[in-house]
Amino acid sequence: MAGTVSEVTVGTVAAKVVVNFDKPGTITATITKDAVQDMNLKVGDSVEAVVKASNVMILKP
Repeated sequence: MAGTVSEVTVGTVAAKVVVNFDKPGTITATITKDAVQDMNLKVGDSVEAVVKASNVMILKP
């Protein structure tokens, strides 16, 4: 899915990257700090997101 980076928050080891799409909306990914640096990711960059999940759980308290 093609999208645009809207937020990059880099921590000590990991980083949070928020990507906006026309549809379904927004995805937040946690990737390594090294990956952010290797790709030189920054707000406004065009990116491709690949979703790989073995299961999705939704809970309602």
